[in-house]
Amino acid sequence: MLGRFAPGVCTQVTMVVNQQQNRNMATLKAISIRLKSVKNIQKITQSMKMVSAAKYTRAERDLKAARPYGEGASQFYEKAEVSAPEDEPKQLYIAITSDRGLCGAVHTGVSKVIRNRLSEPDADNIRVICVGDKSRGILQRLYGKHIITVANEIGRLPPTFLDAAKLANAVMNSGYDFGSGKIIYNKFRSVVSYSQADLPVFSKKAIESAPKLAVYDSLDSDVLQSYMEFSLASMLFYALKEGACSEQSSRMTAMDNASKNAGEMIDKLTLTFNRTRQAVITRELIEIISGAAALN
Repeated sequence: MLGRFAPGVCTQVTMVVNQQQNRNMATLKAISIRLKSVKNIQKITQSMKMVSAAKYTRAERDLKAARPYGEGASQFYEKAEVSAPEDEPKQLYIAITSDRGLCGAVHTGVSKVIRNRLSEPDADNIRVICVGDKSRGILQRLYGKHIITVANEIGRLPPTFLDAAKLANAVMNSGYDFGSGKIIYNKFRSVVSYSQADLPVFSKKAIESAPKLAVYDSLDSDVLQSYMEFSLASMLFYALKEGACSEQSSRMTAMDNASKNAGEMIDKLTLTFNRTRQAVITRELIEIISGAAALN
């Protein structure tokens, strides 16, 4: 059979066979590199899941101790029936996020609440303080003019009351005379559930004009100023703890899902690699047998 072909034709057939072999080898090498990469990613996601699980356990324990701070501060505004002054339309929104990602839609949910509020027609009098680079990155492109302050280095370590006090001091010294505002944060519900919530923020003028402030005795101007600063720090501390717990639980869930997805991809790539390798071996055997039969 081979004697019927001219020498040039035999050379072309040999080149085609070599090209097929090289292409298959390149495919096997690409699949092998991809398989090794996915296995390394799975190791990283599994490690991050274990770290997040340990951090989540501590964050949940700290959250139980921090809840009285936020609940006690908000109860004062409810009992005194403090409301936003009508002659002061300026509002301040504080977005509680962090600098770290890979935790699902934790930061996106907080930013979405503020973004929806800023998209309304009467949003010119609203200013935003971003706690964490994630909220700044989401809001800066379209609503950068509303951002007045950004707090960095949030999320690397568990939040403390000192951090909340520094943040409250930055809010009070921001130079923006607001009448009311809100602290937007993620409220922890369970390991797989959280929701966006808010805490009220009022100016000293709004507190002094509360209708039921007389229920509390001996409240002069200095006492109100001190309590306003302390209550703001308390609510920020509580919101930071809620956000940290929600972030760690969401990151733990996200890394668990990523590890499962990587496992499924490893199975598919392993199957593809084995099939491709078997096809290369079978083709080489056919070529060897065909060549031996032609010589005979």
